[in-house]
Amino acid sequence: MATCEICGNEYDKAFQVLKDGEAHTFDSFECAITALAPRCAACDVRIVGHGLEKDGMLFCCNHCASAKGVKGLRDRA
Repeated sequence: MATCEICGNEYDKAFQVLKDGEAHTFDSFECAITALAPRCAACDVRIVGHGLEKDGMLFCCNHCASAKGVKGLRDRA
């Protein structure tokens, strides 16, 4: 059994995610998201979907990008 790096649970169905050449072990997607999902530069929510990016800043939506003064991004075409 493997041990989740976030909650410490030992689980026979744990899985690994490889990010930037480093393996991370989790027992749930919730723990994986907690460890690996980036945060919005405006509202600090974890970005689970595609998000938006401008000049190295990540946003969960266009509203948050606009709130930080970023122009020219859209949620949908």
